[in-house]
Amino acid sequence: MIRKTQSARSRKRLNKDEASEVFRVLAEMWPDAHCELAHNNDFQLLIAVVLSAQTTDKAVNKALAPLLSSNPEFSARDLVALGEKGFLKVIKSIGLAPTKAKNSVALAHQLILLHDGRVPLERAALEDLPGVGRKTANVVLNVLAGLPTMAVDTHVARVSVRMGLVTPTENRLLIEEQLLQVVPEECGRLAHHLLIFHGRYFCTARAPKCGECKLLNLCRQVGLAKDKATEKSPVRR
Repeated sequence: MIRKTQSARSRKRLNKDEASEVFRVLAEMWPDAHCELAHNNDFQLLIAVVLSAQTTDKAVNKALAPLLSSNPEFSARDLVALGEKGFLKVIKSIGLAPTKAKNSVALAHQLILLHDGRVPLERAALEDLPGVGRKTANVVLNVLAGLPTMAVDTHVARVSVRMGLVTPTENRLLIEEQLLQVVPEECGRLAHHLLIFHGRYFCTARAPKCGECKLLNLCRQVGLAKDKATEKSPVRR
């Protein structure tokens, strides 16, 4: 275990060895870290990621469950046949539903027109689709192509800044670039899933379990009051 010296504590950002230790411990804490968006095929994953913007994975899964249960092989052509109004009825419970329904149907049309309904596994082609930005492309390339991309969502952004894996910033692209500089090669494919699981189930926004965290010795606790960061139970070694 790497122990923090006084000079190390004064630094806002972890060095590469410390960051490697963080990911080693995260891999121990979250051995089943994975994409939690339910899907049966590549198209369903792409649509689920598009829908998950400013919405929880749980809410997306709940909204799509009846549709995917009745049609497990739901495809781009099925979405076009369903239409914008029909799909809006399916996803009406999630945030920004009208815009997402419109983008999803347009996306399906473009997939059929340009890619025979298949999800392309190249960044430029993905980001050219309606409603698909860099984060969505990163998730798709990671999950479907196994590439070591870094999809920066709210959990990844919060945890990486709080721990000191990146310099304090709200710039998602900068966070992505700095994380890719320190993620050990063996954790490349799973790194963003590890950060998401830690942020979703442990290092939460309002009530992080700092006193129970195996990473407390390394964590910079950026943005946390000292009493809040240590008020939980003793650290497990």
